[in-house]
Amino acid sequence: MIIEKRFHGPDGAGNGGYVAGLLAGRAASDTVTVALRRPSPLDVELMVTIEDERGHGVRLWDGEDLVAEALAGAIVVPPVPAVSFEAAEEAAEKYRAVQGHPFPRCFVCGPEREPGDGLRLEPGPVTDTTVASPWVPDEVPKAEVVWAALDCPGGWSFDVAGRPAVLGTMTAQVAELPRAGERCVVMGLARSREDRKMHAATALYGADGRLLGRAEQIWIGIDPQKFG
Repeated sequence: MIIEKRFHGPDGAGNGGYVAGLLAGRAASDTVTVALRRPSPLDVELMVTIEDERGHGVRLWDGEDLVAEALAGAIVVPPVPAVSFEAAEEAAEKYRAVQGHPFPRCFVCGPEREPGDGLRLEPGPVTDTTVASPWVPDEVPKAEVVWAALDCPGGWSFDVAGRPAVLGTMTAQVAELPRAGERCVVMGLARSREDRKMHAATALYGADGRLLGRAEQIWIGIDPQKFG
């Protein structure tokens, strides 16, 4: 497996949701939990190992270093309720006003990415604990790109500009891929915080309100200089 440089989150490391989605694609389960053990290197060959004969356990290695591991998972909380596309557009205006993005070139939410190169999601606040972003994919995305879209809105449901964090664990289920040009909404919900550990949930909705995918996450507060 190779994580192409385009799909980075922090500079020099793969976007957590994208890496998790790629690895989840090797696991024999509709719902997969991926634990990210270290930043994933870019543009190098990584080794994937299958840990059981049913394919329910998969690991990603950089030499002898464990990068991530995936297991069959389960989602236990209800999906984050959707807002309208217009409400998500209004929320995005507040995201654009955020100063101090910790990873401004992130494939998913980096404001410095060129249109068409990154997803340019803009998860802005709807309530004190909920964010929303519009998303209109140019083409039918691959499942790992949907995982990526389900990643960053969870972090932005907390104040990650003021207290930077990276994805630690993500359990996701992708029921359907968005259509090209579909007006989608991505939701993020801050569930709880325990010191440096933050629990979030995300959901992706199609233009007709159908649930396309959802996730539960654990985020870990970090020193952004270690990922810059």
